Amino acid sequence: MGEDVIVTARVSRELKAKLDLLARQTNRSEADLANEALAAYVDVQAWQAVEIERSLAEVRAGAKGIPHDRIVAWLESWGTDNELPPP
Repeated sequence: MGEDVIVTARVSRELKAKLDLLARQTNRSEADLANEALAAYVDVQAWQAVEIERSLAEVRAGAKGIPHDRIVAWLESWGTDNELPPP
């Protein structure tokens, strides 16, 4: 990877206390934990943004979607004895 840079962020006292405690419990630096957490967050958000744009492009191109009621029925079946397959 490239050269590390410094990023400054304001966080709540509660979050700072949790970060400090976790750093001590895991014998890691706050910077390492913050870097790991930020990297994971950015990766997930970037993936979601790409997938949303891909889906919107499909809709704009005329792709047929899945009716809302089928999605709701599928979601409501989760955790039941009659869980439905994905639509």
